[in-house]
Amino acid sequence: MGHLNLPASKRNARQWKLLDIVTASFFGLVLLFFLLVFTPLGDSLAASGRQALLLSTSDPRQRQRLVALVEASHRHKPIESCPADSVDYMPCEDPRRNSQLSREMNFYRERHCPLPDETPLCLIPPPDGYRVPVHWPESLGKIWHANMPYNKIADRKGHQGWMKESGLYFIFPGGGTMFTDGADKYIDKLKQYIPINGGSLRTALDMGCGVASFGGSLLAEDILTLSFAPRDSHKAQIQFALERGIPAFVAMLGTRRLPFPAFSFDFVHCSRCLIPFTAYNATYFLEVDRLLRPGGYLVISGPPVQWPKQDKEWADLQAVARALCYELIVVDGNTVIWKKPVGESCLPNQNEFGLELCQESDDPSYAWYFKLKKCVSRTSSVKGEYSIGTIPKWPERLARIPSRAWVIKNGNDVFEADTRRWTRRVAYYKKSLNVKLGTPAVRNVMDMNAFFGGFAAAIAYDPVWVMNVVPACKPSTLSVIYDRGLIGAYHDWCEPFSTYPRTYDLIHVASIESLIRSPGSRKNRCSIVDLIVEMDRMLRPEGTVIIRDSPEVIDKVSRVAHAVRWTTAIHEKEPESNGREKILVATKNFWKVLSTSL
Repeated sequence: MGHLNLPASKRNARQWKLLDIVTASFFGLVLLFFLLVFTPLGDSLAASGRQALLLSTSDPRQRQRLVALVEASHRHKPIESCPADSVDYMPCEDPRRNSQLSREMNFYRERHCPLPDETPLCLIPPPDGYRVPVHWPESLGKIWHANMPYNKIADRKGHQGWMKESGLYFIFPGGGTMFTDGADKYIDKLKQYIPINGGSLRTALDMGCGVASFGGSLLAEDILTLSFAPRDSHKAQIQFALERGIPAFVAMLGTRRLPFPAFSFDFVHCSRCLIPFTAYNATYFLEVDRLLRPGGYLVISGPPVQWPKQDKEWADLQAVARALCYELIVVDGNTVIWKKPVGESCLPNQNEFGLELCQESDDPSYAWYFKLKKCVSRTSSVKGEYSIGTIPKWPERLARIPSRAWVIKNGNDVFEADTRRWTRRVAYYKKSLNVKLGTPAVRNVMDMNAFFGGFAAAIAYDPVWVMNVVPACKPSTLSVIYDRGLIGAYHDWCEPFSTYPRTYDLIHVASIESLIRSPGSRKNRCSIVDLIVEMDRMLRPEGTVIIRDSPEVIDKVSRVAHAVRWTTAIHEKEPESNGREKILVATKNFWKVLSTSL
């Protein structure tokens, strides 16, 4: 058989192709090196790489090294900003994470926090066009549209008076699904049956609050309402409430107790909140009962109260109220009002829901990640006088020593000393540190380590409201705060708080390192870097932070504060105070994400 003779180049085509690939790869790498080192593209890619590194959760050790560098002040550049689409990021209420969880009892809408090593180490940016919020009290009726440009509620609920878009603003006529003529007229109707005036009622809980117009209108009656709703299909309803300057909180009545102490609210309200009160053996009604003071009022408007095709649900709701001996005040159209009895529950031996009293050993005020119980909380489990009619009226109750101060040894003496201390400290803040308390620039305030609420009490007559946070790892003094006529919540500061970004004008904390320290130990449970990044998330641009602690801790906090782009000043404590303390006052700078193009 003959052979075909080919040129050498043809015979070795495979070898030449391999050589071409190697040569091209070499020159490609050389070109890439030149671009990275000698052109602006390198700087841009490096910046992107740094951000990817900060946002990465795949390597916890790398994140830990970054945290250590910030703590040691070895990182001279500020912490990078998060991506522009994270402007409303809430780590524990992240729909992308929580949507994968069980729907049973709305478990997926409750708090589910990532581990610290899974949380992005970056700063939440404001949205495009963000402005310093409209000041109180104008903010009650209008806010900047650009600060939360979400038209879903306005489009769907505008005809009910929730909110409307008007030029550069969202405006709030004060309506709601069950009070389309306005919350004021609705409240006037309730006044026929409930002592809303006169100071007997002070603390209220509004469940499934919408944009919180009900709570906003009650402020004129000196009733302080904590409004809550989940992060759900009505996008940003709690964010709208907070932007308006109304006390609000992201929460869901699902599988756990709400993070409030027992017998703390004088008045609980539901306006078409759609909570299935009688489901799961009336578990949700029992949670409301745990929170409501003896002698307090429960108002439910909307389904199932005399609602078409909900006869059974309405009958069940009345049956539960009867089993707990609630006094029926009135059924007015689709609104029912009950009054909770004073004293121990009168539960009969038999009832159709199988309701029983909780064990004597159950602490009804323990409410941090505590599963709902299918039993009735005993008033006898909580010592003290806290029923409506036995506690002083507002404003006298603000300064009166609550009987539940016994939770602390020598509680009465400690309460009086704490009140005097914070009166003195707040006067110093205003006069010597030029903190803007008492001015229109400060409306939403948080005290991260509230104890007896002394700081909030000292500014109670300023145009502010205060979210008093009692750390879950500390003595349970939150009931004292509510007995004073103030509001707050339990929280563990090794986790993010249940609020939207940019919701507080001023954040105050005394003994910041104690918030993250293991009880009875000098070891921290989490990083102060993560805590301050979380404070930055909650704080509005141009907002203020006040931190009190030892000089060593303040020095550490100051280093981290520079990494989150705060402007800081360190001051001596007020002359009359004892102990080794310094005060750091910081301002969050108004920065924006700069758009870059290659």
